[in-house]
Amino acid sequence: MARDARRRPGASRTASRSRQRGRAKDNEGIMSVLARAVREIEGSVQRGSMKPSVRTKFQVIALLVREERAQVKADETHSEAYRAEQLKRLDGIATILAKVAVRDASLLGLLAEDAPVSDAARALRREMLTAAGRTPGPEEVPVAAPAAAAVNTAKRQVVPQAVISRQLANPFLAPDYEAAAARPAQKSATRPRRLVNWELIGPLLSSFENATDGTTASMALPDAGAVSTPPGLELMPHQARVVGGTEAGHRTFLLADEPGLGKTAQALLAAQAADAYPLLVVVPNVVKTNWAREAARWTPAHPATVIHGDGDTIDGFADIIVVNYEVLDRHVGWLGDLGFRGMVVDEAHFIKNKKSQRSQHVLQLAEQIRSRTLRPLLMALTGTPLINDIDDFRAIWQFLGWIDERKPGRELMEALEETGLTPVDPGFSSAARAAVIDMGIVRRRKSEVAADIPARRVADLPVELDDAAGRSIRAAERELADRLVARYRAALEARGDAGAVDGIDADLVRRVAGAELADKSTKTGENVFSMIRRIGQAKAGLAADYAAQLVRSVGKVVFFAKHIDVMDAAEAIFAERGLRYSSIRGEQTTRKRQQNIDAFVNDPDVAVAVCSLTAAGVGINLQVASNLVLAELSWSAAEQTQAIDRVHRIGQAEPVTAWRIIAAQTVDTRIAELIDGKAGLAARALDGSDEEVSSASDLQLEALVALLTDALTASP
Repeated sequence: MARDARRRPGASRTASRSRQRGRAKDNEGIMSVLARAVREIEGSVQRGSMKPSVRTKFQVIALLVREERAQVKADETHSEAYRAEQLKRLDGIATILAKVAVRDASLLGLLAEDAPVSDAARALRREMLTAAGRTPGPEEVPVAAPAAAAVNTAKRQVVPQAVISRQLANPFLAPDYEAAAARPAQKSATRPRRLVNWELIGPLLSSFENATDGTTASMALPDAGAVSTPPGLELMPHQARVVGGTEAGHRTFLLADEPGLGKTAQALLAAQAADAYPLLVVVPNVVKTNWAREAARWTPAHPATVIHGDGDTIDGFADIIVVNYEVLDRHVGWLGDLGFRGMVVDEAHFIKNKKSQRSQHVLQLAEQIRSRTLRPLLMALTGTPLINDIDDFRAIWQFLGWIDERKPGRELMEALEETGLTPVDPGFSSAARAAVIDMGIVRRRKSEVAADIPARRVADLPVELDDAAGRSIRAAERELADRLVARYRAALEARGDAGAVDGIDADLVRRVAGAELADKSTKTGENVFSMIRRIGQAKAGLAADYAAQLVRSVGKVVFFAKHIDVMDAAEAIFAERGLRYSSIRGEQTTRKRQQNIDAFVNDPDVAVAVCSLTAAGVGINLQVASNLVLAELSWSAAEQTQAIDRVHRIGQAEPVTAWRIIAAQTVDTRIAELIDGKAGLAARALDGSDEEVSSASDLQLEALVALLTDALTASP
């Protein structure tokens, strides 16, 4: 007995060493797999063989490197030396990926945190993890390939056990007697006559560009009345008016309030007023936990559940079911059969591409809900309903049932008939725009409804990149400008005198810039995408240094960056300065992200929130700070606005300043001017702005146009 007892500590140490050796071997396995795969990618790019399978492998390697880095950093079972060695090996793999991306800039998009992950990528990821001796978890199981959708739909779909229990408890949907009584009345409704043969979708969309009258596009709502809210919570008047509109019987809303005006609370209380339960809420992944939290605050009598992965942990009997776009394909089958009486789509601009799977699933579910409930509550929430083109409205309007693929819906058609006008008649655009707005567009600006929210401003801080990196960037920019000028002059020579114009041919400039943008080859030199990435890397230290200074003078600061390496560099500087920070990134689990948000908001010693511009740009509240630093510029003005509105929100007690770090004497300055000069389609279509709209405005193209124009102006 004593002998056995004496052996146990040694046996325990042996087992511990065995487990550590097992983990070490496991890491060695993944490193070997990644190293071999990245060399294969490098060889393929050098041979000019960029097949879809190569692009898939590139993305999967990047994902695994990112995940492995996070695991190594969090692993406390190994020594610092071992972890440093593993991180060094991962850096080596990442360096090869970066070099490959420089050779083919089209790969850069695959490195973005919000880049879509295809079924093929999921399958390859599983294979690589298996080859490394690891067992993928449930979230990592690939879904079936779309090429065999007819055969594999059943494999792709899941039905959580909790949902089966709900169905067994109530196997029949409650009959909608209201719908049955109303349908005969529909048949006797006014039938379209004057407009039956007109194409109307195009004129309806263009009316939002051409018929602005200087007023915000917002339907008439009842005056703010008393809305029952849980103790300690109170709606602002503009929020109460939407709930009042729902109580008055309105059931479809494009709630396009500017970010920060409390759209989540309005939607939840509108659903309560309409008794729209069960309620389906479709949201981006980063905000689904926040939706459950807000539901518990504003409508505590109606339990909410969140679908994670295959939905094994959901409450099948909940009144509110929250699902993110990324896993909607797995659950669209049973969701369509559950009998929802309401549906909310948050960040509705996510469905603007009607060809995308996420858009098709959302539209399918909305149609199923309309087929079973006469007047369901349907709400599309977005502070930036238009990103690129007025056509972005199509999918949102179709979700709400205002239009279908070819024509207006019955209710909108009747409203258009009542105008007595056709698209060729004067005044049709104004009348059509008003008819669509009355269908349920609600747009309020902070300046109109939230006088207690302080003003915000964007302050530019030009920085000089006077080191070797800065000189290299400026040289690359000159090389790019020279290449554009050479293309322009070659096109002029090929054209001869025909079509010659005095001075700079603006049309030819745009065509040359477009050709450069479409040319993904880097054999002739660096392109604008890799150059902007390098500028962000070069600014990282300066931006972090300024953020650290702000902390000393104003307190908490939010630091936004677009790329992981910029975030890493900033966090290293904050650590050197002894500043505690929270990191909010795309690769984090929802629970970890929320813990980091709570730490920044609630812990007075956490001075900085280091946020991914794409992963933290929506759905989180950071108004505990009033200063933020934008370390990198985005290609989207809306993305910058979303980031600022994480701080400039209801509850903010101080003026908000966004400090935008601009690299002087580089294309960075031109991009900042383009962002500021772009009126934005929302301003034109929804806010009644008289400013011109570039309907297919593309900052990338405009940046190249400006670069070429400046070079031609400066050249003899």
